Amino acid sequence: MPTRLSNYFLRTLREDPADAEVTSHRLLVRAGYIRRQAPGVFAWLPLGLRVKAKIERIVREEMENAGAHEVHFPALLPREPYEVTNRWTEYGEALFRLQDRKGSDYLLAPTHEEVFTLLVKDLYSSYKDLPLSIYQIQDKYRDEARPRAGLLRGREFTMKDAYSFDISDEGLDVSYQAQRDAYERIFTRLGLEYVIVKADAGAMGGSKSEEFLHPTPVGEDTFVRSAGGYAANVEAFETLAPEALPIEGQPAPIVFDSPNTPTILSLVDHVNDHQARTDRPWHAADTLKNVVLALTHPGGTRELVVVGMPGDRDVEMKRAEVAFAPAEVEAATESDFAKHPALVKGYIGPWSPEGPVLGEESTSGIRFLVDPRVVDGTAWVTGANLHEKHVLSLVAGRDFTADGVVDIADVRAGDPAPDGSGPVELARGMEIGHVFQLGRKYAEALGLKVLDENGKLATVTMGSYGIGITRILAIIAELHNDDKGLIWPAAVAPFDVHVVATGKDEAVFEAAERIVAELEGARYEVLYDDRPKVSPGVKFGDAELIGVPKIVIAGRGVADGVVEVWDRATGERTQVPLDGVVAALQG
Repeated sequence: MPTRLSNYFLRTLREDPADAEVTSHRLLVRAGYIRRQAPGVFAWLPLGLRVKAKIERIVREEMENAGAHEVHFPALLPREPYEVTNRWTEYGEALFRLQDRKGSDYLLAPTHEEVFTLLVKDLYSSYKDLPLSIYQIQDKYRDEARPRAGLLRGREFTMKDAYSFDISDEGLDVSYQAQRDAYERIFTRLGLEYVIVKADAGAMGGSKSEEFLHPTPVGEDTFVRSAGGYAANVEAFETLAPEALPIEGQPAPIVFDSPNTPTILSLVDHVNDHQARTDRPWHAADTLKNVVLALTHPGGTRELVVVGMPGDRDVEMKRAEVAFAPAEVEAATESDFAKHPALVKGYIGPWSPEGPVLGEESTSGIRFLVDPRVVDGTAWVTGANLHEKHVLSLVAGRDFTADGVVDIADVRAGDPAPDGSGPVELARGMEIGHVFQLGRKYAEALGLKVLDENGKLATVTMGSYGIGITRILAIIAELHNDDKGLIWPAAVAPFDVHVVATGKDEAVFEAAERIVAELEGARYEVLYDDRPKVSPGVKFGDAELIGVPKIVIAGRGVADGVVEVWDRATGERTQVPLDGVVAALQG
C-alpha cells in the first residue's frame, strides 16, 4: 500500500525553529522528521524513523558481512559494573545517574563495555568459543553541558556499538581490522567522505584508537594531516621534541627589572627595548610561559599544576582534558592564587634568586610540568617569581628540572608530523565512527577469562567499535540540501519516489493512482500526495522540503498523456508518457 499524505502523520513548517543553529537541525524539524522535547532530546516522527532505519539497515548488513551478531541491551543499567571499572566516577557530570524506589543506583548508559563483557563471561568459558564479535544499535545518554546543533550533539543519541573478544593480541588485530574495513564500506555506501585519524582512547581506555572523521566546517573536532599521510585529532597529536643542547658554556641567569610586563607580548617588547640581542630580535618563542591550571579530581580534590611552554603557544583545552583525565581542567582562579602566594601572578617561573620554587626540588607542593620542546640545554626568558622581575638565560636541566612532560600546547599548521611525513595542516571534522583496541582492561576488571589450549585460565582481549547513527543522519542532511529543503541520497531517502497529484480534475488523481500502483509493482517505495484540496504550490513546497530524490507530478499534462519526472538533486524536469514513468526512473 502506498503512503498517502492525506492521512500520514506529517506537518511541515514554513518558519525555521528559533533554536536551530545548523542547516540539518532547521530542515529536519521543518520537514517533519524530528521534534524537540528538551535540550538535546528529540522525538522521531515517521519520516525520520524511515531514514534512520535505512542507515541502520546498511550498518547491519556490513556488520553481518564482518561476522558480527546482533544483541540488544537496556539503556537503564545498574551501577555495580561501572563501579568495578571506576567509570561510575570517571564519567563525572556527563553521566545520567538515578535511583529506584529502593534507593539502588542506576545509570542511563553512555556506553556498554561493562555489560557486553559480563554477558560473554556469563556464557563463554573456552578459547574454542572465540573469536566472537557482537553488536547492538541502541540509544545512549550523556549529560552534555551545552547540547547544540540538533542531532549533531545531543543528550540522547543512537549508536551502533560492537565488541570483539579474542584469546590473543594477534586475534584482536584481525578482529579490529575486520571492523575497520566494515566501517569503510559503511561510509562509502552512505556517500560520506571520511578521514581516519589517530585518536586518544579517553575514558574508554585501551591501546590503539582511531576515529573516522567527516571533514565539515561545522565539525566540533580539529584534526591535523600531512601530505605524507599522517592524520590525528588534536588530542592525539604528539609534538616532536627537539634534540637536547649542550649546557656547558651557557651564560648564568640574569635577573632584570621588568615593570608592567605581565603578558608575553609586553615582556617581548620590554626585552627588545632593554635587553636587545645582537643576532636577531627576541620573539615570543624565546620566552617560557608558565600556565597555572586547576585540576579537580574524581572525589572533589583540587590540585594546581604549572605548565611551562614556549610563549608563542597557548593551552589547547581538549588536549589538556585528555592529558589530565579523569580530572576536570580549568584555568586557576583568583582564589587559587590567593591560596598559593609563592605563585607571583604574571611573573611565574620555575626558578628564583631566592631559591627554587617549582620542579623536582620544589617544596611548594605544586607540580611543574613542561612542554616537549623544553629540553635540556634550551635557554629561556621567564618569570623570576618576584613582582615585576624576569630572568634571562634560564637553562633547562641546569637551572630548573621539571616533574614531567605534558603535551597540551595548541597545534598549528606547519608543525612537523611526528612520523616525519612533513608539515601538518589543520581541518575541522565531525566524528562519525571510532574503533578501539581495548585490550584486557575491562576483561581484567570484570573477570572475563576462558580456558586456553593448555587448560589454563587466560584473560580475553577486547575491541570496541562505535558508529553514531543519528549523527550520521544529521550529517547527511547537512550535506544534501538546497534553499528549498532536503535532498536525500537514494540509499537513505525515506521513499524512492514522491508522486504529486495537482489540480481538481478527477482524471489527474486517477492517473496518479495508476502510476503509484505501477511504481509499487516495480518495488519502489512511494509517498503519494493525494490531498484533494491543497494547492499545487503547497504540494510542491512540501515535496521540495521533504527531499525525496525523485518526484513525479501528475497535473495538466495528464490530458495529453504525459507527466513530469523531477530530479531533486539536479533540478532536471522531464516529461514522460503516463505509462513510461517506471522506465524513465529505471533509465
